[in-house]
Amino acid sequence: MNLRQLEAFRAVILGQTVTRAAEMLHISQPAATRLIASLEADIGFELFDRVKGRLQPTPEALTLYQEVQRSLIGVERIARTAQDIRSLKRGSLHIACAPAMGLIFMPRVIASFMAEHEGVHVSLVVHSSAQVIELMVGQRCDLGIIVLPNTYPSPRSEQLIATRMLCALPASHSLCEKPVIVPEDLRGEAFISYPHSIGSRQQIDTIFAAHGVERELRLETQLSQPMCEFVEHGLGVALVDALSAVNYRGDGIVFKPFEPAIEMDFAMLLPVHGPVSKLHTAFLEHTQAFIERHVPKAYRFTA
Repeated sequence: MNLRQLEAFRAVILGQTVTRAAEMLHISQPAATRLIASLEADIGFELFDRVKGRLQPTPEALTLYQEVQRSLIGVERIARTAQDIRSLKRGSLHIACAPAMGLIFMPRVIASFMAEHEGVHVSLVVHSSAQVIELMVGQRCDLGIIVLPNTYPSPRSEQLIATRMLCALPASHSLCEKPVIVPEDLRGEAFISYPHSIGSRQQIDTIFAAHGVERELRLETQLSQPMCEFVEHGLGVALVDALSAVNYRGDGIVFKPFEPAIEMDFAMLLPVHGPVSKLHTAFLEHTQAFIERHVPKAYRFTA
């Protein structure tokens, strides 16, 4: 037996004539007749009696029809699933993301993506860039988002955005009037810093050392969001990544360009082995478009 035979059998049961069955299947009447004849030959018994020009199903045919109907419904469900996958309405994404993008910005991206792709299941976990790379290499997630540069070998990736770090100032600070902040402006300022375990800390310390500027280092945190909260509460100034600045919702803080520019890039890691799926590509393109719409040009790094 094959699928086309079973479809013809069901069509004849429903249409009661071969002519109607052929119309339902968009085939010729002789083709429909041959499908029924070949099915009867395969199963070894007759399925229909001719009564006054109509095909009357035999008791055996009605028993068989119940099973055929269940089977074809399953096939149609598979076809709908395939269509959903093709149109990106079905599938799952397990995303691992560095905190700078994963705490606020990526949830906004995912919400926007899911609004356009109903039926897609998304899982988001937040880890350090090194852990994200380990998850991708171990094939324990579908996509990863990391901060560059990093000291770990990473799988294939696509750059999402090159940003520049910004100077976060309390809204009442006198430096808010300056268009650009330079290291000398922050001499003697209470400075909220990343801990030494964060790569950006070394870059920032090197720049201030090169300019001979001493800061008052009393407060550290590894995340930009609490760093911004500390700045708004008047505990000091800070250099933060641009995406955290975009997402900060407080109104007691001002973000200013900082020179010399400190680049902070974000990249999306793609599956290490095998081809990239249509769903992966769609999410990458959606993320890039979302960034283009929501991250100001002034926050981006240009060489």
